[in-house]
Amino acid sequence: MRYEWMDEYLMEKKGVTRDLQKEWNWIRYQIGGKMFAAICRDDNDKPYYITLKLEPVEGFYLRELYEDIIPGYYMNKTHWNSVKVGGDVPDDLLKDLLDRSYSIVLKSFSKKKQKELTEEDKDE
Repeated sequence: MRYEWMDEYLMEKKGVTRDLQKEWNWIRYQIGGKMFAAICRDDNDKPYYITLKLEPVEGFYLRELYEDIIPGYYMNKTHWNSVKVGGDVPDDLLKDLLDRSYSIVLKSFSKKKQKELTEEDKDE
């Protein structure tokens, strides 16, 4: 996978959990039980898309700029976007998009819940 840093990068964010959605063979990254990113894998467990949430206008704009950013694969095409793993989306841009997706989903919770989700409670 081109973006090998992604799992470590996302798991460093406060409150993030991951699981495997076996029916779809997706590795999902969530905060508070809500998905904000996923690695979509084929039958051989090879990643082919990274799916993330963006504001509709931003997603549309980026799809116009990058042929490797497409409407969300098996997701709501207005809010979700997929990045082709073998494509030419720069690492810095993907990190920024993942940060935005995390922020969008986190902000969907009440201020109290946001604080609970982002407090350091992991044993280190």
